[in-house]
Amino acid sequence: MPAPQPLRVVSTNPSVEADPVRRLATYFDGLDQGVIAIDRRGRVVVATAPARAILSGLGFTATTGSSGRDLLRILAAITGSGLRDGFAMLRRARAEEGPQAFETVTAGRTIALRIHPVDGGWTVALEDMTEVRAREANSAELARIDPLTGLANRLMLRERLSASLDRLNRYGEPCAVLLLDLDRFKPINDTLGHAVGDALLEKVADRLRSAVRSADTVARIGGDEFVVIQAGAARQEDVTILARRLVDLIGRTYIIDGQLLTIGVSVGAALAPKDGTDAERLLKHADLALYRAKLDGRATFRFFEPEMDVRMQARRRLELDIRQALARREFVLHYQPQLNLKNQSVTGCEALLRWKHPERGTVSPADFIPLAEEVGLIVPIGEWVVRQACRDAALWPDTVSVAVNVSPAQFKSDRLVDMIVSALATSGLPPRRLEVEITEGVLLQNNDHTLDTLHRLRKLGVRVSMDDFGTGYSSLSYLRSFPFDKIKIDRSFVKDIATAPDGDAIIRAIAGLGRSLGMTTVAEGVETEEQMRRIQAEGCTDVQGYLISRPVPLDDLMRLLPRDPHDNPSAPGVHP
Repeated sequence: MPAPQPLRVVSTNPSVEADPVRRLATYFDGLDQGVIAIDRRGRVVVATAPARAILSGLGFTATTGSSGRDLLRILAAITGSGLRDGFAMLRRARAEEGPQAFETVTAGRTIALRIHPVDGGWTVALEDMTEVRAREANSAELARIDPLTGLANRLMLRERLSASLDRLNRYGEPCAVLLLDLDRFKPINDTLGHAVGDALLEKVADRLRSAVRSADTVARIGGDEFVVIQAGAARQEDVTILARRLVDLIGRTYIIDGQLLTIGVSVGAALAPKDGTDAERLLKHADLALYRAKLDGRATFRFFEPEMDVRMQARRRLELDIRQALARREFVLHYQPQLNLKNQSVTGCEALLRWKHPERGTVSPADFIPLAEEVGLIVPIGEWVVRQACRDAALWPDTVSVAVNVSPAQFKSDRLVDMIVSALATSGLPPRRLEVEITEGVLLQNNDHTLDTLHRLRKLGVRVSMDDFGTGYSSLSYLRSFPFDKIKIDRSFVKDIATAPDGDAIIRAIAGLGRSLGMTTVAEGVETEEQMRRIQAEGCTDVQGYLISRPVPLDDLMRLLPRDPHDNPSAPGVHP
């Protein structure tokens, strides 16, 4: 910094009261703001104490006196310009009859300057904005940081990704985007609380930082979603190494509040420029790759492939068609009878959803049911199934019940019981003839809420059965927690009954368990006479499968059902 230069201040003089600038001098002297008054000859008439403090920091010392070049030297010092530019500022302020304002950094300080023309001269307002701008910069930085993990947030991610793509365009430097989604995080967050969940996310963030280089960027963009921008990723092998490291590192055990916690991570990767040269496309393609990683079992990584986009577009069209199918009445119900082995009569039918699409033809439930569950459409579809099944069953003999599968998503709804009450009342079907089938997936969610719903259904008189019994790890404990009316033995055990060494033993054990607990046992997937003979020998009470009947439309079922209790057209060997 140059040696301080004297700044001479013209003392106010009562003899010059005619000068408007000098008349302001007495007033300015009492201000606590940085103001300088300048007469028409460019002499400093007065400088307030705050103004003198600012000028002192810039190398000026205010002394009594006068100089026509004082103002110009001040402007030159603040703006880093020359005296000629100082004259230009004054002329512009005068000519435009408005203030000239700007801000500059001088000697490490941020100074705001505003020149106002007045009659007989100028006033110059000075303000040291250094601390204000520092606070603003700090706030701007905080606005780009995730407050929980300290990682970059969406805003900073966009900035960093734009900068990476700019380097790609300018210098040909490639990069990769890796989108990460934690596996099994939600159950931990829901069961152990948000405090534990937040602590877990902080540890995940620490591991992510340790896995990347300083040139890379790690961002948190959602609850348990993260993004890594890998700089200079010239080869897919480079990204593979990082993705494997992330899957391995995040999947290791965590210790939080004395508890051992294990999660995993699924990773989708897109490379620039191969998979896109703009931020939106890269993030979209990484998301498609992540979706594929989840489908392939999670705790793994996948790279974007063009076919993924094609499949996703087809999936979106299918989702749109599902949304329209209810309104267009394209869903229909087929029914598969269940045969009681003791009296060889049909005692119930399972309602199975079918979709007759005007262009696609018959769409397999395996293709649209999982998608309907994923996008939340299974609840209105499930409600339609319950209502339609009750209406159809009201036409059947009084001895035949109808079984309807209820998804975990429906059980989460507080209006499930009310909806069933409404369906029964509207159709006139007695509650005892409606059977709600649930899988272990229903019982794995909020147990207290689920058991309360089941008991409310039981109180109505609706029967409840457990479907696909034997495929879960805790089915026996569920049988103790709720008295099911029926357990349905999964078809995989029936298929293996004649080939697997323990096939008969499993069927026998489940049938014995049902008999001890007073529950009906239904063997699903019976297709051969040999399977029928073995199942009957092991003590099952009912069977369901192609040997009895394939799922059939309502009209065909009506011809199959007995017209009175003595008719029995559904015995084995009679198939539509």
